[in-house]
Formats: sequence, C-alpha cells, structure tokens
Amino acid sequence: MERVALTVFLLICSNTFMTFAWYYHVKKSAWPLVAAILISWLIALPEYILQVPANRAGHRDFGGPFTLPQLKVLQEAITLLVFTAFTLWVAKEKMRATDVAAFVLIFVAVAVSMLGRASAAPEPAAQRGGADEVTK
Repeated sequence: MERVALTVFLLICSNTFMTFAWYYHVKKSAWPLVAAILISWLIALPEYILQVPANRAGHRDFGGPFTLPQLKVLQEAITLLVFTAFTLWVAKEKMRATDVAAFVLIFVAVAVSMLGRASAAPEPAAQRGGADEVTK
C-alpha cells in the first residue's frame, strides 16, 4: 500500500506542475508567446523530476503494484482531478455537464483497468531473473 500511496502522491505533484505549464499561460494574454513557452518549459521541468520516480515506484519491475497500462490510466485520472481543480480555482471557468460525464467515463476506465490488478499482472523483472537473463 505504501507504493500505491507514493505513486499517487508523486503523480498528483507531477500533474500539478504540468497542468500549470500547459494551461496557466492561457489566462496570461499579456505574455508574449516566446515568454509563455519559456516559462511553461521551466514549470514543466519539476514535472519530469516527479513523474519518473512515480512511474518507477509504481511499476511492477521496480517492486510496485502496477503494470504500464495501469500506470497510464491512473495518471490520466489524476490529471483530470488536478485539471478540474485548476479549471475551477485558477482559471475560474465552469465545467459543463458533458465535461463531467466524460471525466466520469475515464474514472470508470481506471476501475476497469485495476480489476484483477494483483492476479493478472506479470511477475516483476527481478523475480523473472531480469532483462539480462540468457534463456537456453
């Protein structure tokens, strides 16, 4: 459970940076395009510093509980939660009913992806002998 919590925490932090990098400049119409690009790029750097450890902590090959597809679906759901908060509190825009319905469908996808998480996922590479093992 610690790996799940660490992965989710790092993904939330990572997605917060990336959401600001991708969308904050939209509400800053006074910023020239070049400034928006450079500022966004600088905001995105910490996102990668958090995203890479999140994926490693969460992936089965590094002792985590998730497969790559599960990590991706989880990350998308977290992105939507962070984006919704950003939209409401920073951008001061309202969500439409169709936006909420689309987000709910993505959360259903997370639930489907997580079904049978422990039993359906392959063994971690460390238990299989790693990628460098020579088969005879």
